Amino acid sequence: MLLPHEIDVLVVESQATMRTQLRTMLNSIGVESPQFAVSATMAMRKLREQRFDLILCEYNLGDGQDGQHLLEDLRQHEIIPLDTLFVMITGERNYERVTSACELLPNDYILKPLTAETLRVRLLRALEKRDAFLPAWQLMRIGDPVGAIEYCRIARDEHPTLLVDFMRLEAELHASIGQVAEAESRYREILSARSIPWAVLGLARMLLLRKAYIGAEHVLDEVLARHERFIEAYELLARLYEETGRPEQACTTLEKATSLSPYRSRRLRQLGTLALSTGDAASAERNLAEVVQRGKYSEFRDPEDHIRLLQAQLAQQKVDDARSTLNDLERNMGRQAKGELCAAVGNALLHAHQQDKAAARQAMVSALRHGDRIRELSVALRQDLISSCLDQQLDDQGSALLADLMRTSADDRTLETTRAALKARGLDQLSREIEAQIQAEVKSLVTTGAEKAHAGDYEGAVSEMMNAARKMPGNPHVLFNAALALLRHIEHRGWNDAFAVQARNLIQRAQRLSPANPRLAAITAFMHELIKRYGIRPERVMQKTRTA
Repeated sequence: MLLPHEIDVLVVESQATMRTQLRTMLNSIGVESPQFAVSATMAMRKLREQRFDLILCEYNLGDGQDGQHLLEDLRQHEIIPLDTLFVMITGERNYERVTSACELLPNDYILKPLTAETLRVRLLRALEKRDAFLPAWQLMRIGDPVGAIEYCRIARDEHPTLLVDFMRLEAELHASIGQVAEAESRYREILSARSIPWAVLGLARMLLLRKAYIGAEHVLDEVLARHERFIEAYELLARLYEETGRPEQACTTLEKATSLSPYRSRRLRQLGTLALSTGDAASAERNLAEVVQRGKYSEFRDPEDHIRLLQAQLAQQKVDDARSTLNDLERNMGRQAKGELCAAVGNALLHAHQQDKAAARQAMVSALRHGDRIRELSVALRQDLISSCLDQQLDDQGSALLADLMRTSADDRTLETTRAALKARGLDQLSREIEAQIQAEVKSLVTTGAEKAHAGDYEGAVSEMMNAARKMPGNPHVLFNAALALLRHIEHRGWNDAFAVQARNLIQRAQRLSPANPRLAAITAFMHELIKRYGIRPERVMQKTRTA
């Protein structure tokens, strides 16, 4: 059996000889017109312009970015959908590199030398599995995880060989809508049949979400005792240590994961930042320097990495190295809006370290001129910016930044760390006052939107709550109410594709900020009811997307 002729295939391969061989193999197994990219940069451009069914990617791309790094960027920035298969092809047998790639869940990982028959069998298997899951993924795409759960229950019987895979997706979907107990029950059901590491990890995640820390730690310790190379378990254990106030143990755990799988940029960044917070500046510098180096070949490089590296260097009195890092930032990213902002922050930190208060203050004022762009910075760097304002006697500006942080990033973790930082400075009263101010603002905005909806002014309610969501994009309470206003409009005024997409995006943002929030299940169930009432089918939405 050949592969379907109509599938769109992108081959990412830097070597001309291998591109020719793969073209011949693909032609012989039914793929008539594969497209090719000779670098990760070209592949990214093609994937932004066109949707592919299958990506065949060589691990060693020869341009400073390997296939693993490309996959990391594609997954993290949601460039490819769930139904695009990503298959890694390589002669690389080094365990550490293979582990890094497999950790990012390519659909398959094929070692060279490969034959056309091997390629045919492996790709057919991957396509068959994709087709079985496609209806669930399409329902997820239109914002109907409840419908996707219902499909998974039916598909278990229709695809008995994929029973466990569907149970896994069902558990993940329950977790995504705040049904932690249901997800935990599903993982335990899987584990009652046999011990599977990812199911153990899922169970630990659910225990962590409901803050059952002792149970979660016990589960993670046990799974790591049996599977010492289980990278994701180390990451989750590190998160548990952070949440329970044990940052040094979190660092040690992440170092273990990094020693087993050293090529994941996100983890290197996390380890570097955490090491910096614990005072281990040497470890922070080592890991952040690697992140900066790897970022040179990625279009998603982040100027904040330079600032963290600069901070680690200053903590070791390496002023010349810090100045070099700042110069590299200004030279390579200084023309970007965020790069310019980070450069101003970096200059303020450097001048402050050298006790040049006037220059530090001037640089900080320059950074503050970027206004709303400061929201693009990470929470941790925004907290550092607040501290720098207070150090430079820019109290009003620091208070304004603090209020904006609480408006735009109101998840529990951010609030806890911000309170702790202010308390350490003896400013816990300021924290309480601004929190009370923000809570009053939220209550006023939500009340106004609700009053309009109750009066039958659904257009006004949507306008009011979407404006509130723009003002407070990181406040789960506001996001839920904005999504509800959109859904109430659909309920009373008829289906609206744009409003449905906006509601779905707001719900997803709220879920990321507050994953165990009890409102998640209710609002996703409401959206499911509306999708059923108006007969919305995934195929209709998919067709409109392709046409657009």
